[in-house]
Amino acid sequence: MTRSTIWNPVIPAPPRGSVCHNVVADLLRGLDYSLQSNRKTREGTANLDRDAQFGTINTQVKAALATGQPAISVDTKKKELVGDFKNAGRELRPKGHPEPVRVHDFKIPELGRAVPYGVYDIGGNTGWVSVGIDHDTASFAVNTICRWWQTMGHARYPEARSLLITADCGGSNGARMRLWKRDLQVLADELGLTITVCHLPPGTSKWNKIEHRLFSFVTQNWRGKPLVSYQAIVQLIAATTTRTWLNIKCEMDSANYPAGVKVSDDDMAALNLTPHEFHGEWNYTIAPKPT
Repeated sequence: MTRSTIWNPVIPAPPRGSVCHNVVADLLRGLDYSLQSNRKTREGTANLDRDAQFGTINTQVKAALATGQPAISVDTKKKELVGDFKNAGRELRPKGHPEPVRVHDFKIPELGRAVPYGVYDIGGNTGWVSVGIDHDTASFAVNTICRWWQTMGHARYPEARSLLITADCGGSNGARMRLWKRDLQVLADELGLTITVCHLPPGTSKWNKIEHRLFSFVTQNWRGKPLVSYQAIVQLIAATTTRTWLNIKCEMDSANYPAGVKVSDDDMAALNLTPHEFHGEWNYTIAPKPT
């Protein structure tokens, strides 16, 4: 065996009539093909009354603001791992010195996950966010609304007689959540306010005002910054602002909210709840119980 046969092995010729991948790629480019990812464009089956429900919400919000009554949008932001984990985005640092973070996103047991639940005041362009450490339950959601009212809402609306809440159709503030309605009754009794709830139709949560007027700017503000502690999360949320002078207050909620709390039929029957004529499962009013 010669040296040339060792270092230059003979490569068999491709079968007659075949072409290499480069030729195929050139042909596809000539036909205006390119590598593309999937695009979310299909909405799927939509409720026939979706547009009508948006009209109802718009009418309710306009009526509340015209009479000086508070109207808020509520929702839970995506749960976030607490610790030195990679956070999407980039931030300015000395060249060649990126901040080191963990390779794998495994939850740190002693830190867990942060659960930000927000309240956005539509008329005041202000927000309140409670950062929970436990389950995202209806009790956590209603307690956040209560904290917003005690800290920000009552000062802005001292003569308020009612409160309008716009919320998604699912999650901890879902239209079918019994605990959500029971705790709202407790809140109405405590504050002496008549609470009206209008849920966005199923599958339309991206149009919830809190998503694009508050949470989107929070995400921009902490991009590229590891959420190393609950204190860091609270500070980053509270430091978020916009050109329209969005003001956000934030605090931790270290209470425990057990999951799976059952609400009996008797408890539901005792609610002072009035469904609206149009989609009463989406639109309803809870008045304080007579004393």
